[in-house]
Amino acid sequence: MSHVHPTRPGVPEPTLTSDTHAPCRKPGSTDTPAIPAQQTHPRHTGGLVGFNAASAAEAEALLLSCCHSPRWAERVAAHRPYPTVDALLAAADEAGYDLSRAELDTALAAESSALPHPEAPPAARTALRAAHAAYESSFGHAFVISLDGVRPGERLDQVLAGIRSRLGNEPEEERVIATDELRRLTRARLAFRLAEGLTPRHSGP
Repeated sequence: MSHVHPTRPGVPEPTLTSDTHAPCRKPGSTDTPAIPAQQTHPRHTGGLVGFNAASAAEAEALLLSCCHSPRWAERVAAHRPYPTVDALLAAADEAGYDLSRAELDTALAAESSALPHPEAPPAARTALRAAHAAYESSFGHAFVISLDGVRPGERLDQVLAGIRSRLGNEPEEERVIATDELRRLTRARLAFRLAEGLTPRHSGP
């Protein structure tokens, strides 16, 4: 669904929908997991070492490319060094649960609606644009969903089905769902950034 940058061999293709922190067109779970003790996968080691060694500004810039909440980014960066990627991801989850309503509004407002794949049929592109417009009109922010584990060929249908099912939610009900999806999206983006390197992206996962 979203435009992604080419990945290196061994780095999994991102499975996320929203572009990261492009300006939004409209203003607008379960218990926190414990920190696992297992060691980081070797492919993540360089990214984690670089993240731990980066300046505060560099670390926060990378984190803000995953979730646009300055306090969240400051908090996660301040607790470095992390022993494993899993420990970092767990800390990011925990910090996400502590965000205030206003901070979550800021993070949601920074999201943008996913674009369909350029090769998607015109009818599907039109349907997706209309669905996104209806969602944003109802809730005041872009539709946020994590497609972790969804095959690329099924993502467009998954997004359309998700929008249509969630359009019927009450505002507060949808807010809970959207913020939970944002946490999942943030976690997957952060894992991808560390696997890819420390260059923040303005589009992609």
